[in-house]
This record gives sequence, C-alpha cells and structure tokens, in this order.
Amino acid sequence: MPESWVNLAERIGSDLHVDLSGPGSRRAVLIRALREAVREGRLPPGTRLPPYRSLAADLGLARNTVADAYAELVAEGWLTARQGSGTRVAERAAPPKRPRRPKPAPARPAAPAYDLRQGTPDAASFPRTAWLAAARRALAAAPNEAFGPGDPRGRVELRRALADYLARARGVRADPGRIVVCSGFAHALRLLFAGSRGAGGGVLRGPFAMESYGLGFHREILAGAGVRTVPLGLDEQGARVEELTEGPRVRGVLLTPAHQFPTGGPLHAARRAAVVDWARSSGGLILEDDYDGEFRYDREPVGAVQGLDPERVVYLGSVSKSLSPAVRIGWMVLPEQLVDGVLAAKGEREAWASVLDQLTLAEFISSGQYDRHIRRMRQRYRHRRDRLVTALAERAPHITATGIAAGLHAVLRLPPGTEASAVKAAAWQGVALDGLAAFRHPGATMPARDGLVVGYSTPTEHAYGAAVEALLRALPPADGELPPADGEGLTPSSAARPPAT
Repeated sequence: MPESWVNLAERIGSDLHVDLSGPGSRRAVLIRALREAVREGRLPPGTRLPPYRSLAADLGLARNTVADAYAELVAEGWLTARQGSGTRVAERAAPPKRPRRPKPAPARPAAPAYDLRQGTPDAASFPRTAWLAAARRALAAAPNEAFGPGDPRGRVELRRALADYLARARGVRADPGRIVVCSGFAHALRLLFAGSRGAGGGVLRGPFAMESYGLGFHREILAGAGVRTVPLGLDEQGARVEELTEGPRVRGVLLTPAHQFPTGGPLHAARRAAVVDWARSSGGLILEDDYDGEFRYDREPVGAVQGLDPERVVYLGSVSKSLSPAVRIGWMVLPEQLVDGVLAAKGEREAWASVLDQLTLAEFISSGQYDRHIRRMRQRYRHRRDRLVTALAERAPHITATGIAAGLHAVLRLPPGTEASAVKAAAWQGVALDGLAAFRHPGATMPARDGLVVGYSTPTEHAYGAAVEALLRALPPADGELPPADGEGLTPSSAARPPAT
C-alpha cells in the first residue's frame, strides 16, 4: 500500500488526495493529513468520511489507529460523529480566513481630457455594421482550407483585392504574388531587417537614410537590428534627396512621399524622379511609407513612388489610419528579388495577421465598402481640419497651420523657443499633443523648428469643439508670452474640465 497521496474519491465522492508522508507516528501523520485537507477546502464542511474500518483497510493501517485519529479530530472540532450518520467534516471546522487587503494599485497619471495626438483615427467611426456584414459574407464563402494553417504570404483573396485597390487608388503596380501581408508597418520593418546583426544579414542591411523628422520608433526598430540611420534634410519640397549622393553612402532610404510625416506636404515631382534615379544608379532601395495617402483635401491625388519603378521600391501600407489600429493588417508590395527573403523571415505559417480578419478585409474592399468608408471619413476629417483652421484664423491669427492639404494632423508653427512651454501649457489645459522636437532625428543638422503636431482625427465628434477650445487657450499670444505652464492660476482639475457650453 503506498505511503503517500492516497485517493479517496471513490469513497467520499470528491477528488481528494491525502499526503501520508512526513515524520511522526502513523496516527499523527493521518491526523495531520486530514486536518490539512479540511483546512485547505479539499474536504468541505458536511463531507462524509469513510468508516474507519474501510479507511484502515485502504491505507493499510490498524483500525485503532484510524479510530483514534477520527476521535482526536472530533475532539478538536474538525469532525463530527453521530450514531447513524457516520463521521463528517464539521460545518465550522476551519476558522474563517482573514481577508487579505489588496495592495494599493500604483498611481496612474490622469488621462487627458482631450487627445490631440497624431496617428489614430476616430475610434467611434469604425464601420461596425458594414464590417460585420463583410465578415459574414467572407466566412460563408471561405473555402475549408482557409481555416487551416495560414499562408505566410497572406490570404490570396486579400492579396488580389489589395492588388486591384492599390493600382486603382494609389497608382501601385502590384501583382498578388509580390504582396506579403503583415500586421502593420512596424512588423514590416522588423521582417525586412530581421537578422541584420548576424553574419548572414537580414533581407535588407544598412546604413539607411531617413527624413530628419519622423517617427522615433521607426528609428528604434532599425537601431535594434543594428542598422545605422542617416538623416536627410527637409524643406518645402519634401526630403532633400540630393543629399543621398552628397553624404555618407547608404543602401536605401525610408520616405513618406505622399505626405511627409510630420511636417506635411508631398515630395516634389522632380525629387520623386531623382530618388528613383539614385536607386537605379546606386543599386539602392526606397522604402515608401504610404501611411495616410487616401486622405487628401485641397490637392490632386499623389500617386505612389512605387509606380515609377516597382523593382527599386518597397511599398508599405496598412489600415491603421483608414480603419483602425485594432485591425492588425498591413502589407508590403515587394520587388521580386525580395519576396523569398521576406517569406523566409516571416516563417512557414502566418503567425501575426488573423486569417479571419484578412478574409473580412478582402470582402470589405471588393464590395466597395472600403471606398465608401474612406470617402465618408475624408469628408469628416476635412470638416475637422476646417474647424481648426477657422478657429486659428479668428482667435490666433499669428499661428500658422501647415501640412493641412492632406492627412490627419496639422503642424502649428510657433515662435522660436516657445514649443516646450506650449506643450506644458496644453497639458495644463488637459490636452495631450506632441511638439515637433519629439520627432526630430537625433543626428539631424537642419535648423530645428518650433511647432505643435495636432491630430484632429482622434477625438469623437462631440468632444472635438471643446478640444480645439482648450488648445487655443494653450497657444502663445501674439506678443510671444505664453500663458502660465506651471499651473499658476490653474489647477489640474479645472484645467482638464471642458468649458461650459
């Protein structure tokens, strides 16, 4: 008979294990084991224990040993024994445990009353009804193999839909076989530069040029892969691509040619042609980040640079601005020679972008719902932009909004030396936003600019007016003196409170 972990399930009707190991006599060990089973709740109150003769036979113990153990536990109040009803666990056998006081949660900073940070669409405007209808149609039409292991290239239905849409709307020359689905722009960068530190290198290797103003986490991804980045200057015509031939030698360049982020404006046509010529002559590669190319207001559509030379440009896009960052789907349109390397970096199965979401997006695009959603949101964001520009013209005419012909944000140009104080003043008004300095490449040599990057797509419709009012209160007046940014005359609660309407 085993000395430990004896199963009593068949006799007492519950799955119980009694540990009979440990020091002491057989009687002491059994008492300790039963007491612990009651204390830990494995023998709940009212549970009937087996007769001591049966338990003694099962455990290989003397009958008197088990009888004495039962008697001891009855005397201690753990068990009760009545003629005709057997031995049971007492209703109040174990003292109630003292409730533990939860540790106080760490203090979290108060959420801003108004979010004017760039990069996020209005979450309330997600087309739930149309998306759900597309999901139903896509699931009904999906072949059985769609519910097996995912193809690392992405579902063919989505790649075909993207090839048609990108050719029509963005001038991209795309073949479904050269499209690889990913979970977003950051994932695409990681796949392209995966393994760059190793001896064999990644799909791409550095150094790479980048615009002097851009998203810091893009630089961090490349730096994490061991890729050195070289900043390019910017002016009214976009990135100064002539510096690619004048500065240190680079293997490629990352650009936002449709709408430079964050300063705004498209890359001039002459520079688009020049950067393609540079790539052809040097064997370099262009990474084209088309992050919000669908949203233009006061200008003709600007096609993708990829259309000029598909073998020298990697076109990158996603639905994070057009639909929602919660739909984790992006894409790469690759030169033919890079497809196999990217697929090898991604792996044999799709591990990132949900196949169900891919099928739904494919149906959403093919049915025309995506185009209708883009047109609806383009009108909504243009109206918000116009409200911001009108408010500035009426209340702060000394502040100029730039980069507003397209996109989901504006840059408010500020007098030199006022940016940091304006960001602090906005925080005291309950407004979350960024200054231009947050996007400057640490190695940039071009003159720094003071400004606020104001995203007008994030707030809900009902909150947008109050958000603009709070922003106006944080702007420096025409005389250059800012309102108090250190809280003088304000309290965080009053600053974050929406104005009365």
